[in-house]
Amino acid sequence: MSSPPSRRLKKSIPKTPNPNPSSSSPSSLGILKEPSSALFPSKGELLRLLGALAIALAVAVSCKYAVNFINRQPKPFCDSNGEDSISDSCEPCPNNGECSKGHMNCLPGYKKSGRYCVEDGEINQTAKKLSEWIEHRVCEASVQFLCNGAGAVWMQEADLWKELDKQNLKEKLGLDNDSYVYAKQKAMGIADGILEIQKSSFGIKELKCPDWLSDKYKTFSCYIRQWIHHHALVLVSLFPLLLGIAAFVIIQLQNIWRNLYLSTRAEQLYQQVCEILEENATTAKTMNNECESWVVASRLRDHLLLPRERKDPLLWKKVEEFVQEDSRLDQYPKLVKGEQKVVWEWQVEGSLSSSRKGQKMITSSKLGSDEGTLKSVAQRRPRAGPSAAKPKSFMKVYNRKRIRNTGSTLEQTVHICQNAGATGESGGELCVSAM
Repeated sequence: MSSPPSRRLKKSIPKTPNPNPSSSSPSSLGILKEPSSALFPSKGELLRLLGALAIALAVAVSCKYAVNFINRQPKPFCDSNGEDSISDSCEPCPNNGECSKGHMNCLPGYKKSGRYCVEDGEINQTAKKLSEWIEHRVCEASVQFLCNGAGAVWMQEADLWKELDKQNLKEKLGLDNDSYVYAKQKAMGIADGILEIQKSSFGIKELKCPDWLSDKYKTFSCYIRQWIHHHALVLVSLFPLLLGIAAFVIIQLQNIWRNLYLSTRAEQLYQQVCEILEENATTAKTMNNECESWVVASRLRDHLLLPRERKDPLLWKKVEEFVQEDSRLDQYPKLVKGEQKVVWEWQVEGSLSSSRKGQKMITSSKLGSDEGTLKSVAQRRPRAGPSAAKPKSFMKVYNRKRIRNTGSTLEQTVHICQNAGATGESGGELCVSAM
C-alpha cells in the first residue's frame, strides 16, 4: 500500500487587521516584490570600474601638467636697479647676480647654476693661495727687520700687488681680468683678518705681521740674537764671571791632559831607561868589563828626549822619580872627565826578561863574526907601557841595533859602550849605530 502523501505543515501566522482595506489590492502587491539580481553589477565588476576611473584621472592630470610645462614661458628677471625689482610679471634677481633686461649675469667669483649664482671653487682656491703668499711676504719682511735690521716692519699694499703682478699669476692660472681682480680682493680680505693693518699719514694701507705669527718665521740664529739683545745687561754683568769659569775649566782640562801626557810619556821613557841600562850591564859583563856598566844620566836624557821635550823639566823629573823608586837601579855621583856627574847603573845580574834573552841569542849568533873581528882588532893595538905616554883614547864600538817587526810591535835593542882610556876611566859615551 502506498502511503498517503505527506503534507507540509505550515506555521500559522497571526493575521493582523489591515487598517486600510484598499492596500490589499493586487497592484500594490506587485510593486513590493524584490528586483532581479541581474539589475546591479557584481563586486568584481565594481572594482574594475573604479580602477579604470583612477587610471583615466591620473592620465588626464599628467597630460594637463605636461602641456602647461611645455607651453609655459619662464618669467624674465627683474632689473637689479629697476623700480619693478619686485613684481609678479618678473622673477627677482638672485643673490650674487646682476640682472638687466630680463637676463642674469653672475658676479666675479660666482658661476651660473640654473637660475642661481653659486660660488666658484677654483677662484676660492686661488684667493686662498694668494692670501698665503701675502702672509708669507709680510711676515718675512717683518722678521728680516727684527733679526737683521733691514727693510721695514710695515709693508704697503700697493707694493704687494706690484710684486704679485710681476709673477704673472693671471696667465699661469688662466683667469680673466675680473676673476683675477676678485681673487686679489678676496685674498686681501682673508689676509686682513690675520695681519695687522694701519693707515699711513698719506692714507696708504699698510700691513704688518703680528708677533705671535712672526715667531713661526724666525730662524734659530735669530732667536739667539734676540735673546742676547733682551738680556744684554745681565750678560754684561755676568760676563766676567762666565769668562773666569770658562778659563778655569780650560786650565783644569789642560792640566789634566798635561799630567796624563807626562805620566804616559814618563813611563815610556822609564821603560827605555831600564832596557838600556840592562843591556849595557849585560854587554859590560860579556866584554869582561871593557865597557862600563853605568851610564851618565844627563847624556841618557839627551839621547831619549826630543828637542822640544828637553824644555820641559817636569818630564825628566818624573823619570828620575821612577828611577829612584826602582830597587833594580842604582843612582850615585861619579867623577867623569873631571866633572861631577850623576850616573845610573843596573844592579841586577843578568837579564830579567826571558824574551830579551832569546833575542840576544839570535843576535849573538848572527853577529858572532863581527864580535870576533872587533876583538882581534883590539888585540893588535899596542898596550900602553908604564913609561910611555898615555895613548889617545879610542872608542870600542860595539853597537847593535836590531829591529824586528812582529805584527804591530816594534822592538829595538840598543847596546851602549863607554870610551876606554889608558887610565881605565871611561867617559860614559853613548854609542848607537844602526845595522
